[in-house]
Amino acid sequence: QVQLVESGGGLVQAGGSLTLSCAVSKLDFTYYGMGWFRQAPGKEREFVAAISWGGDERFYADSAKGRFTISRDFGKKTVSLQMNNLKPEDTATYYCAADYWKTSINLEMGDSYDFWGQGTQVTVSS
Repeated sequence: QVQLVESGGGLVQAGGSLTLSCAVSKLDFTYYGMGWFRQAPGKEREFVAAISWGGDERFYADSAKGRFTISRDFGKKTVSLQMNNLKPEDTATYYCAADYWKTSINLEMGDSYDFWGQGTQVTVSS
């Protein structure tokens, strides 16, 4: 059974940093684009960042540009999201997702993804 397990969430003050990690198992990691999405209470899920299956393209939401960096480690089968200069509006549950390259529509669209993790909570205090 495919598993995506997020870790690294927590409570941080505004201006601080966190690194989220997503460990992937039972999935051919090489052929999946990977993305991070987030959902705050009472809000729709939104795209944060994505990296192509080959690792050569990265995509960011405007809110993440210049502050967040997505990366992937093929050997460890992990994808990470380095988040700097965090703001209270970044508070949300963050989800990792995997998008098979052959059926991929758009890495910025949640509907394109085939597998999802359970999420990790990020809380940024002001």
